[in-house]
Amino acid sequence: MIVAANVANAVEQLWTHRLRSLLTVLGVVIAVTSTITVVGVIQGFTRYVSEFLQGLGTNAMWVWPERPAGEAGKRLGRIELDGRDVDAIELWCPAVRRASPLIRPPDALVQAGRDQAKVPLEGVSAEYHAIRNFAVDAGRPFSVVDIEQGHHVCILGREVLRKLNLDDGILGGAILVGQRRFRVVGILGEKGSFLGNSQDNVVLVPYTMALKMYPAFRRKMAVTAQAVTEKSVPEARAQIVNLLRRRHGLSANQPNDFNVLTQDEILETFNSLSLVATAVLAGIVGISLVVGGIGIMNVMLVSVTERTREIGLRKAVGARRRDILVQFLTESMCLSGLGGATGIGLGYGLCALASLHPSMVDVVVPPWAVGLGFGISAGTGVVFGLIPAVKAALLNPIDALRHE
Repeated sequence: MIVAANVANAVEQLWTHRLRSLLTVLGVVIAVTSTITVVGVIQGFTRYVSEFLQGLGTNAMWVWPERPAGEAGKRLGRIELDGRDVDAIELWCPAVRRASPLIRPPDALVQAGRDQAKVPLEGVSAEYHAIRNFAVDAGRPFSVVDIEQGHHVCILGREVLRKLNLDDGILGGAILVGQRRFRVVGILGEKGSFLGNSQDNVVLVPYTMALKMYPAFRRKMAVTAQAVTEKSVPEARAQIVNLLRRRHGLSANQPNDFNVLTQDEILETFNSLSLVATAVLAGIVGISLVVGGIGIMNVMLVSVTERTREIGLRKAVGARRRDILVQFLTESMCLSGLGGATGIGLGYGLCALASLHPSMVDVVVPPWAVGLGFGISAGTGVVFGLIPAVKAALLNPIDALRHE
């Protein structure tokens, strides 16, 4: 009953000075709105990146030749990765289910009739479809014969069809890729885009054909590989590293002349970046919170001064110090709670508006973010309302009654 009476009294005070109360809690509103919005956006991006990585392929890894930085890297000989390395990975790494060469030359000029466009070209093997989850939506994937014979065949992404004003009727027809005539044998399923880069904007050709067009990649090819299971990814990575180090004749004190990247490492990198971004934004939110808290403390001190005679009367009829303390703390918490509730509503509204943008990911506000926002506002009321409440509780009843 006492708590309910204190809350009712606090609400009455806030309503009496509603404009002052509204202006006072602006800092808390901004802090809680920022918290809800930032957490929602980061959670949305994290889920989006996780789903994107799953779309890249289950248990996928990428290997490419790379000269390490520093003097140790300069002392290494030629940095190479060729088809024999790919064959060795498939043969001698039991934790690797399949592997494919990956040739990525500069964007190629692709032409169909009078329409032409520059698009990314990838030279791959038949295994690439399974490794990258590149399902063929129409037509067929590359056959073993296509790869071994280096046939002039290609598979198009949906974005390429749109650029060249084509439809599925192009299957069996021909297009020009870098002035070479290729027969279209398949069309990839739609995969969407990531950070503005469309995964459907690609032309796949057999890697043996790509090497004829770009022979410089014969010793500079990359590799995509797939581990047997999700748990065996670290083991597969270790086997690839050990195998390539032996094949490249690297001693124990020499660094790798290649790099291996797994999906988990990409996700860990993104998570590290998101943590840094969260920490920076948390600092900005903290400043808003301090400003809001100081505003609450200032208004509560003014309120104590204005109601000094009321405090004296309450003490004269038997109110204890803790009753006065709880009364003003309740009022301070109601004030900050009002800011928290407003901030949560505004945060949800901003997240909903952001999700409407076509290039924005779905913003997800987790329940714990709402609890965090409300906890921040309530904590602000307690911390910054304590000094005015203690001041009111310690007032001498006689002096308070004499206050003009």
